Amino acid sequence: MSDDDVEGDVDEGEAGESDEEGGGRRISGAKIALFAGLPLLLIIGGVAGAFFTGLLDPLLGAESTSEDHEESPLAATVLFYDLPEMLVNLNTGGKQTNYLKIKVSLEVENEAMLAQLESLLPRVVDNFQVYLRELRVEDLNGSAGLYRLKEELLVRVNTAIKPHKVNDVLFREMLVQ
Repeated sequence: MSDDDVEGDVDEGEAGESDEEGGGRRISGAKIALFAGLPLLLIIGGVAGAFFTGLLDPLLGAESTSEDHEESPLAATVLFYDLPEMLVNLNTGGKQTNYLKIKVSLEVENEAMLAQLESLLPRVVDNFQVYLRELRVEDLNGSAGLYRLKEELLVRVNTAIKPHKVNDVLFREMLVQ
């Protein structure tokens, strides 16, 4: 190799670099979309999230507030009927005896239902007693057991007072011994 060949190679490399600098860089359309579109998408998503979670309600002048929900007419018409305390022995299948002491309240919508419940109370208590005597201690374990018990009692009370309806069964006291 001669010195001319080496200088020719260097000249070609320098010429290639100067073409890139002189011509300027081109930014692809994908990069423009990424740098302009992504922040725009994040801003729109943040505003939509704030709107749907209710964070923008004070700014938009929404009329419903938490005070409106507390004074709703539904809360004024809900009444509770306390059933008498029940004490039943649980099904153990053996010689050991376990007892369940339970106090229950029933949620009703109006005062007319209270009178109906009073007249049908023996039927409701009978349905509860029959069901509670067949329970085992294992059936009452954990929150899932209490939830199942609550749902079963609700079905049984609504069956006993048909065509009327109780909204919920509430436990006031429950003791398994």
